[in-house]
Amino acid sequence: MTHVPHELAEEFPEHRERLHVLKAGNPHFAKLSDTYFEVNHEIYRIESGIHPTTDEVLETLKKQRLHVLDQIHDLLKQAA
Repeated sequence: MTHVPHELAEEFPEHRERLHVLKAGNPHFAKLSDTYFEVNHEIYRIESGIHPTTDEVLETLKKQRLHVLDQIHDLLKQAA
């Protein structure tokens, strides 16, 4: 278990510039990015012990983060 946030720029280091461009110019991408940030931040808080919860809630959040990450990846591929 890691207590380090998984920022989008760290997940897709080769797409740092594209992430910025898409977030600024694509409202759907911006919403996905914001959702990813919120879910990722909550996972970080849980894993760090700041916000205790059940394993089921943590797993649900991790699945949600992965789903959003997949959507972001698809949009990055389309923009390439």
